Order: sequence, then structure tokens, then C-alpha cells
Amino acid sequence: MHLDVKDLRNFYYRSQLGRAAQKVIREQLLDIWPEAQGQTVLGFGFAAPLLRPYLKEAKRVTCLMPAPQGVMPWPAGKPNVSVLCEETHWPIETGHVDKLVVMHGLETSEWPGAVLEEAYRVLGPGGRALFIVSNRAGLWSRNDRTPFGYGRPYTLGQLDQQLKLWGFKTERSRTALYQPPSNRRFWRKTAGFWERLGGSVSFIGAGGIVMVEATKQIPAPKRPGLGQRVRRPSLVPGTSPDAVPAE
Repeated sequence: MHLDVKDLRNFYYRSQLGRAAQKVIREQLLDIWPEAQGQTVLGFGFAAPLLRPYLKEAKRVTCLMPAPQGVMPWPAGKPNVSVLCEETHWPIETGHVDKLVVMHGLETSEWPGAVLEEAYRVLGPGGRALFIVSNRAGLWSRNDRTPFGYGRPYTLGQLDQQLKLWGFKTERSRTALYQPPSNRRFWRKTAGFWERLGGSVSFIGAGGIVMVEATKQIPAPKRPGLGQRVRRPSLVPGTSPDAVPAE
């Protein structure tokens, strides 16, 4: 099940723990993809907290938010790029995306295969996708006070197998979020230490998330699917009474 967009917004933008998680994941993303000059960048699920660094240099940045989750205007103070969509039918032309980030979109979907099918469809030649999911072996997936405690968590092997089934080739992978999912002052003050330690000595324990960068296999494997259909995007109404902008 998808979390409500208001809960996701409140976690990432209004809680100390959420801001710490946003910082860690965004740093990992920028380490993998330090730039997106002239490229088309797409986020699906709730990837908005990660994509702000690409707004200035990318040709286009779009945040798709699935209908069961809901949508919010983003980014604050700039023209809206958030789009409400069906999770099985993305309003994006086939083969036009250079970089795709999926967070809180795969493990919370009732149709993960259809999500992966759409991810495969929209990626262009040489395009890359980054899938960010809850780590089944980590502490964060066992705590339902954070968004990573919802949906179906994956191990690295499970995610890799699922991606291969839908035509993706894993290029590299890593875990992150080694700090405990706690608001206690001690854990917040020592968060940086745990991230550094977890990143350098992986055997001390599993990170809270799994991150897998993948490219698409050509030709695509034969598999049952929903077909390729593109629908008109539903942009966020700027005058919605519930629309609360996020950073």
C-alpha cells in the first residue's frame, strides 16, 4: 500500500529523522550520478526530496506521483513539475528518459511488475534507473514510524532477480541508512558516525535501504505485460486547498 503524500511530505521535510534520511540518500544518489547536464530526469513514487540538485542543469525534471499516494506541488518557489499518474501508465513518451529514480514506488505498489515495465519503457538508449527500496535485513523496514516500514522490503538478491525478470541489468548496488531510525538525541547526534562506519565496514550490519543502478537489456525479454500506453498528465492544481509546497 502507498503512504499518503502528506505523511511522506511531513516525514522528509518536517521531521529531524526524515531530513537526516533525505540527506544521506541524496548524497548517495549524487555519488552515483554527480550530474545530469542536458538530460531528462524522471522520478517515480516520492523521489522529489532527491532531485532538487538536478533542477538547474537537467533539460527536464519530472516527478511522477502515483494516484493511490496523491500528489503535491514541487519544487517550492518554482514552476511545478509534479504529475499525478496511474502507477501502471506513466504519461511519458517511450524511450525519452536518461535518468530514472524510483523511491517509495516499487515496494509499496500492488503491481510491481507493471511499475518495472513502465520503467523499462520510458528509459532511452543508454538510460539508467536507480531503484531505492527498503532493505529486508535492515532496521528501517521493521519500524513503521518511517516510510521504509511499509510495503514489501527486498534483499539485494531479491531486487536483482526482480529487475532481471523485467529486462534490467544491474550495474552496481549499495546499501545506506546505517543510523538507527530513532529520534533520540544520542542517535541524531551520532548519525554521521554510523553512516561513515557502515559504509566502510559493511559487515557491522545491513543498511536501511538497498540502492540498485540498472540499465535495460536490448532486446527486452518476453514476458506478460500491460502494453505501452501513454496518457495525458494530470498536473497539480496550483490552487488546491490541500496543496502544501515542499522544498
